Amino acid sequence: MCKHILNAQVSVRAPCCKKWYDCPECHAESETHNLAKTLEMAFMCKKCKKAFRKDMTVYEESDEYCPHCDNHYVIDAKTPQAVIGVEGEDARVDSRLLKDERTKESFTRSIFDQDTSARLG
Repeated sequence: MCKHILNAQVSVRAPCCKKWYDCPECHAESETHNLAKTLEMAFMCKKCKKAFRKDMTVYEESDEYCPHCDNHYVIDAKTPQAVIGVEGEDARVDSRLLKDERTKESFTRSIFDQDTSARLG
């Protein structure tokens, strides 16, 4: 599972070390050498788990799909985004700057809300 690209559809085999990675950043984090460049790339579809090769010199629009299951693997990448925003200097110093959008349930108590069905007479 790639932490850089959340919707990765294929894994790519690195031509330098023959290992499978989801993105170039994953290769750079785990290896000490640079990623080698090549014109023929090997992919593995994450939907059908089958490998296939593509020649990048004659890459066409029809090559954006897995040849085995027709999974569209050339899509816009979704990268992780920050969820909470801070309006001010440092939230550790003054936590009043954090906004909580949840609503608190209003609960009113009354003597008429008591359950008296278990009492006799």
